[in-house]
Amino acid sequence: MRLLTREALLTFRRAPLLSLLSIITIAFSLFTVGLFGLVAINLREALRDIEERVEVIAFVFRGTPAETIAVASSDIAAFPEVQAVDYVSEAQALHRAQQELVEFRDAYRDIQVNPLPASLEIRLKEGFRDAATVEAVAQRLRGFGFVEDVRFGREWVRKLDSLRNITGLVGLVIGLAFAAVAVVIIGVTVRLTILQRAREIAIMRLVGATDWFIRGPFLLEGALKGLLGGFLALGLCYAGYFLFRNNTTAALADLVFFGPVQVALLVVFGALLGFGASLVSVGRHLRNV
Repeated sequence: MRLLTREALLTFRRAPLLSLLSIITIAFSLFTVGLFGLVAINLREALRDIEERVEVIAFVFRGTPAETIAVASSDIAAFPEVQAVDYVSEAQALHRAQQELVEFRDAYRDIQVNPLPASLEIRLKEGFRDAATVEAVAQRLRGFGFVEDVRFGREWVRKLDSLRNITGLVGLVIGLAFAAVAVVIIGVTVRLTILQRAREIAIMRLVGATDWFIRGPFLLEGALKGLLGGFLALGLCYAGYFLFRNNTTAALADLVFFGPVQVALLVVFGALLGFGASLVSVGRHLRNV
């Protein structure tokens, strides 16, 4: 292992410009992936804030006893999908309408009989705010005899689901595309290195060196380049995040950066990408040397 490490490091000394160019190119490829990852993470955070507004409202028949509603609220709160259940009385509903619906404030002030029914507002747990789950919860609520109607904004929830799916698909496609670009770049640099050391490789074979012994330094070199490229890409991502966060509007000042796990994944992904690209490239080009 010490010999492989020394040979891999000697490659950086033999061709410093080519090695530096490889690391920089890999870093910019991973930087592009990282930037899109940051966009995806922050978009997911924004969607999470929107998802928190997903709720199911069950309107209650007038005259329903308070004891019935209290027992049913406890039963509904025990649903595995439910985070919280809030009871809104008829008076509270009217007061809320007067505060929020400014254009109808005068009309609500002059009415003699409160036209708004009481309701149960059911908020769902994270992970259960998709259209299918919300529809299932709504169907169970319709089974309660005192429930007059159930509303949950079916079309709005479905659009939220579509946006979530599109975001994940676009992120996967773009990430794979730039990963492929990085693989090609690493493969080209490995090929150039093999051609540069063609005579040395031929001599090693004459003295009995196995193909895996010859491949070892190239594989370690690719992994090191990918690792260094991952660290450099991480620094570039943070620089871009820092500059954007501090030179934007207050609405975007709450942007988040990668967590520790995501930082480790980006760096490890760079190392694995370099190792895998070197493995494929070395196996292909050593046959021609």
